[in-house]
Amino acid sequence: MEGSNAATWRKSSYSGNNGGNCVEVAAFGRVMVRDTKQHGTGPVLAFSAKTWRAFTATIIKNG
Repeated sequence: MEGSNAATWRKSSYSGNNGGNCVEVAAFGRVMVRDTKQHGTGPVLAFSAKTWRAFTATIIKNG
């Protein structure tokens, strides 16, 4: 996503510092998600805030 380097990315508190399968999230007009293993060079998925809230609510409900 163009301009995503200006966003402040955060890694989940459930992610360890030893690598593994982690994602980062940033709010930059939309909610953006990327794979930490790509070191900022891979694709970025962008979601509306409404869609992201529905997604996280479903995870919490079914977690």
